[in-house]
Amino acid sequence: MLANKTIIIAGATRGFGRHIARRLHAEGAELIILGRAAEKLGELRDELGERVIDLAVDLTTPEGIDATYRCAREHWPRLDVLINNFAIQGPIGCAWENDAGEWAKTIETNLLAPVNLCRVFVPWIIEAGAGKIVNVSGGGATAPRPKFTAYGASKAGLVRFSETLAEELRPHNVSVNCIAPGTMTTDMHQEIVAAGRDAAGEKEHGQSEALLRDGETVPVQALDLVAFLASVESDGVTGKLISAAWDPWRSLAQHLAELDSDVYTLRRITPEDRGLSWEDSQV
Repeated sequence: MLANKTIIIAGATRGFGRHIARRLHAEGAELIILGRAAEKLGELRDELGERVIDLAVDLTTPEGIDATYRCAREHWPRLDVLINNFAIQGPIGCAWENDAGEWAKTIETNLLAPVNLCRVFVPWIIEAGAGKIVNVSGGGATAPRPKFTAYGASKAGLVRFSETLAEELRPHNVSVNCIAPGTMTTDMHQEIVAAGRDAAGEKEHGQSEALLRDGETVPVQALDLVAFLASVESDGVTGKLISAAWDPWRSLAQHLAELDSDVYTLRRITPEDRGLSWEDSQV
């Protein structure tokens, strides 16, 4: 499915990112895997074998972004796919109680770092004549997520950035999409449980406890969606936030005309959208 495709996976040291690397490598892709933990990256490289380059970098710094770009240009004639998967949970609790520095760090990591990776690599992808960018969204992007304002705001920002970048890149045959991978077990759930019920809220805390109790699960549908969006099978699908679990994404390429709309996007809802008619009162 992805034979000879060159793909950068930012955030491959744990959880979903490691599963993405395994799946895309199995589909024949050549990979550069990124993360901060050099030892974990090395273990994954050794597990996968050939066609894998590992690079330990801090993508929140200009030096990390530049090192990634240099590495890719040294090894490949082109970049076909950029996948931004990395994120941190950020401060947990009511917004006015959050540490301001931790709040800003969440925006820097979850939003600004993927934005800067896109800014650096987009010109090179354009040179190749086609390409794909896949950004991983998460809880809070499409609905309020109390006690997780920094995370939700960063992911909502990433979705709107992706929608806008998709329009800018449409003339260049470069697709940009976000995915909502669905519920899965990650280290973030351990952070939620450790924060306690008061800070995280009963719902979030209970869900995280249940997930950790059940053990790690492989998000097969989400991995299938990433592979689909990285492949030619998704050509023409761009500017969308797609749910791995709930959306009929396997057939999206059959509905390109209908997709040229606000379907699967973040938008303001008016009373008329809900069958309501409100008129301004006249004094």
